[in-house]
Amino acid sequence: MKSSIAFFDFDGTITSKDTLFEIIKYQKGKRALYVGLVKLSPWLIAMKLRIISNAATKEKVLTFFFKDTPLQDFQRKCDAFIAKELPRLIRPAALREINKHKQNNTTVVIVTASAENWTAGWCRQNQISCIATKLEIKEGKITGRIDGKNCNGIEKVNRIKTLFRLDAYETISAYGDTKGDKPMLSLAAFAYYKPFRERL
Repeated sequence: MKSSIAFFDFDGTITSKDTLFEIIKYQKGKRALYVGLVKLSPWLIAMKLRIISNAATKEKVLTFFFKDTPLQDFQRKCDAFIAKELPRLIRPAALREINKHKQNNTTVVIVTASAENWTAGWCRQNQISCIATKLEIKEGKITGRIDGKNCNGIEKVNRIKTLFRLDAYETISAYGDTKGDKPMLSLAAFAYYKPFRERL
């Protein structure tokens, strides 16, 4: 008998906020976040205007806030964020849907552009798989660059197909909330766009 698999985007789908900015606020403080966003505003505006890519903008943000941060310190704070702050950002309806899939023995996979440093731990706690963006590390420190490709758009599909034989599954479901999730949603017989927005 073939099994089922369900792919979930993380930021905005499972969570109510973008966790990159939440992790910056947690590690650097609210004031530092807002000052940094002002300084980075030309890049953020250029991204909105589609002049530069999401990945290039993300690297600018990561470099500004975290370049040369020792990985050990960064990960310790990410783990604390997962324990202390992330639970309040999780949409209850999304968690119920995940648990329903698990009860039906569905393979549940988070596929996210956010870094694995603050998503993989949450996935392990909930006994689900995680596909996430990797941060480049050199000499034990964060460079601010992405290791490989940003896990967004078609890269989500590429990463999924690298790890899973989709024809082995009888049912495929997918959940997302942005344009960057649409290639992943196209893989699924049951695709849900912004499914939990009204049920916080």
